[in-house]
Amino acid sequence: EIIAYLVQCEWDDRHNRRIERLTRSARFRYVAVMEAVDYRPSRQLDKNQVQRLGNCDFIKKRENVLITGSTGVGKSYLASAIGHQACSMGKKVMYFNTAKLFTMLKTSKADGSYPKQIGKLEKQDLLILDDFGLKPLDNINRHALMEIIEDRHGQRSTIIASQLPVSKWHDIIGERTLADAILDRLVHTAHRIDIKGKSMRRKLKNKN
Repeated sequence: EIIAYLVQCEWDDRHNRRIERLTRSARFRYVAVMEAVDYRPSRQLDKNQVQRLGNCDFIKKRENVLITGSTGVGKSYLASAIGHQACSMGKKVMYFNTAKLFTMLKTSKADGSYPKQIGKLEKQDLLILDDFGLKPLDNINRHALMEIIEDRHGQRSTIIASQLPVSKWHDIIGERTLADAILDRLVHTAHRIDIKGKSMRRKLKNKN
């Protein structure tokens, strides 16, 4: 019994340290948990859909998730909560503000580390791109996005959170041929969540 107890303690310790390591390397914007997701009627969130995504079966199926809604409604929190859940299941996750990711990739082109950075993105079980579409993509960013999506298509899962409805993404990406190719790989089989309601930040400020 003592040996069994010690073995279980060692397994638990290694498991917890792996989760901590995965969560730390993901660099989430928020410390978020699925249990804290707000399902008040005004947000029009399908609780069953969100809970299914929390099971992370979409990662096993290599499917994408697109989360849209106006500023402050909780898109980043929900994406981060799903990401934390994935880490707890031993999945490799990386979270990025999209604009900062593109800046990092441009810098990596200058110092020669671009292939390494793209390879690292490709290997993540789940890649979260937050604040997508705040400004139109230039040619360099457009091709970088195409490379990321192409590498992950059918192999890994991606979550994209954006203030813009998916119908506006074509204009943000620009260059019709590339936009068609990117959206074809992202949208058609993706789980889509459109969060309604007023800003949660405003509600929190009023409460405080």
